[in-house]
Amino acid sequence: MLLKSFKGGVHPRYFKDLTSGKSIRKIDPPDRFIIPLIQHTGGPCAPLVGVGDLVKKGQLIGKSDKYISSCVHASTSGKVVLIDKAPHPILGKAQAITIEADGRDEGVKDFSKVRDMGEISPDEIRRKIEEAGIVGLGGAAFPTHVKMTIPENKKVDTIILNGAECEPYLTCDGRLMVERPKDILEGLGLMARAIGVDRAIIAIEDNKPEAIASIEKALQNTQYKIRDTKVVTLATKYPQGGEKQLIAASLGREVPPCGLPFDVGVVVSNAGTALAVYEAISKDKPLFERVVTVSGDCIKEPSNLLVRIGTPIKALIDACGGFKKRPKRLIMGGPMMGVAQTSTEVPVIKGTSGILALSGEFTGGREEGPCIRCARCVDVCPMRLLPTDIVRLARKARYEDAKGLNISDCMECGACTHECPARIPLVQWIRLGKMNIPKG
Repeated sequence: MLLKSFKGGVHPRYFKDLTSGKSIRKIDPPDRFIIPLIQHTGGPCAPLVGVGDLVKKGQLIGKSDKYISSCVHASTSGKVVLIDKAPHPILGKAQAITIEADGRDEGVKDFSKVRDMGEISPDEIRRKIEEAGIVGLGGAAFPTHVKMTIPENKKVDTIILNGAECEPYLTCDGRLMVERPKDILEGLGLMARAIGVDRAIIAIEDNKPEAIASIEKALQNTQYKIRDTKVVTLATKYPQGGEKQLIAASLGREVPPCGLPFDVGVVVSNAGTALAVYEAISKDKPLFERVVTVSGDCIKEPSNLLVRIGTPIKALIDACGGFKKRPKRLIMGGPMMGVAQTSTEVPVIKGTSGILALSGEFTGGREEGPCIRCARCVDVCPMRLLPTDIVRLARKARYEDAKGLNISDCMECGACTHECPARIPLVQWIRLGKMNIPKG
């Protein structure tokens, strides 16, 4: 059978077998949480508490008046001991609320009790998603309530559940689809109701047969059924999970340059996000915990862990037995698009899908050589760009010319860098060029 896919892409070693069969394991909350006031695309939150205040699990502690933003909540009960700049896994340092846990883990309500959702309206669904602080959990962390608000001049007919999880090592979404398929489908149905569509595609790569079987079985018993729902099996290829690549592979629709999924009638949501939506609406549960894959050849016991937002990554590593050898690189996210870390004190944030400790694979090791004009970067680029030409212009600070080659369309997936035989840091040069292109 010819599996659906997209043009371009690469086939790195995936290493998913390290954790794909590991059930999700909940770890105990740490003694101290660092909860950044920016964990999302958009404006940072302002603190709603002060030093010395007592808080409870699930309490709203940060909010912004910006349209594109996402509120933050306390991950446990305890005392606010500091509001100041603290280590941040992406920004280096950012304003954060530090909470010293009291050990009681008392919540503002019982988040385990499932409530009757009834005939909940689209507006109410969006409101609850916003109040819960839900963002895309695949890594981009775009506020979900904004994504669920379709512009008046756009017509959406399909919602796609992104179950591709194409980054090497990461298996947290795959395990969620295996262990909690019904709840994910309930969340998908609620999102479909929010945007007013009755067509859903559940797109999963073929290296996750257990997840595919689990979702297909759960489809037979879902309360919020979508009239036209189907599971689409995709070829395993990176970056299959990119929104534009997923839409092309699943529906054959091409998002225009600088366009968004709703420009072609589609909304895409990650599997973990769908679960968070279900929990927010059925349990009034804010987003204060998520599943994280901890893996790599330096981890003693690679695992999928359910952890609280704000937990230092050292606690995750310790829960997996610690390091069995010194890592050459510590990465938050996947090896292709993740961010290298210099400390184990940085906290888990909403977009943290993985913590990887690697000794050699994906860490380079050879010095950069001259471009040999082999065009392999062009062949694999999922956005059909000319990476080597763009980089040549970026190196010479010819940013206006790079703009003419559609540098802004680069999704920074790293496929070009992965494939380059000269080991040129193509994506890093492109990122620099994107930061310097003239506005307007």
